[in-house]
Amino acid sequence: MTPRQRFLSTINFQKNMDRLVMVEWAAWWGQTVDRWKQEGLPDELDTEGILDYFGFDKLLCITARGINKQAPKPSFHGGGRIEDEQSYNEIKKYLYTDDIIENVKNHAMQLKDRHDRGEIIIRLWLDGFFWFPRDLFGIEGHLYAFYDQPELMHRINSELAEFNIRVVEELFGILKPDMVGFAEDMSYNHGPMLSYNLFKEFLLPYYQQVIPHIKKHGVKVLVDSDGDITEMIPWLREAGIDGVYPLERQAGVDVCKIREDYPDFLMLGGYDKMVMPLGEEAMRAEFERLLPVMKTGGYIPSVDHQTPPGVSLKNFKIYVRLFKEYCRKAVNGE
Repeated sequence: MTPRQRFLSTINFQKNMDRLVMVEWAAWWGQTVDRWKQEGLPDELDTEGILDYFGFDKLLCITARGINKQAPKPSFHGGGRIEDEQSYNEIKKYLYTDDIIENVKNHAMQLKDRHDRGEIIIRLWLDGFFWFPRDLFGIEGHLYAFYDQPELMHRINSELAEFNIRVVEELFGILKPDMVGFAEDMSYNHGPMLSYNLFKEFLLPYYQQVIPHIKKHGVKVLVDSDGDITEMIPWLREAGIDGVYPLERQAGVDVCKIREDYPDFLMLGGYDKMVMPLGEEAMRAEFERLLPVMKTGGYIPSVDHQTPPGVSLKNFKIYVRLFKEYCRKAVNGE
């Protein structure tokens, strides 16, 4: 089977596979690769080369951010680019621009032949309706804006929805990605950063505008949110979202419980990265924890976020070997 066939079979709960798809959606930290190269990883390898080196199926990303790379940067991490409607109007020339669309289309054309042959899996990454206003307002300003500037929040998300729809219509005319992920990061280790009422007012209407344009092509929609998203799953399902990643174990996320409560909900991630420095026994135990869910379909196991630099090349090779073993075991019991 091709990597793309494995991916589509997995997310569609199909069992006619040689093994589950084997991807690392967010791969690893730069510092991790630096360490591995000191420990014997060939120095000339880029990201795709490293994926080949370990034998992963390739899940590549086409990014369609609503903000141009030339936009002014925040003055500090977590800071804002705007404060009010006037500053939003001033920055608008960097938002939702034609050149972003053209870059998306050009990237798609570069990947199209390999995608058509099934050699690669493609994830379209869109700005979500929590993530994008936070990028503009900054972390603190964004949380205040729900209450202090609701009209501007709605305007931003309305214009983002229009842009996201345009991305979908333009991109899908070239190739159909295998999944769409909305960047959100709207939870932390104790749960959501906003209430259901705020979600329903400020996010839900815009998801419901965009998602039908994706689903008419038969493409699954997932949300990328760190932290514990368990409480949010009914909210996301109401919006038409099919699944979530990366399912961080350290935040208390339990993929086994999610599968029990929501049998048709898609999941990507969930493997506790904190066990990876502990050796083969701990890594195997983590795969054993996940195996019952892997057998049910609709779940793509992967490190629950980027592999950190505390993981040696030797231990990562053990992880890869076990990953291959359990991806086969989940399908045919080997």
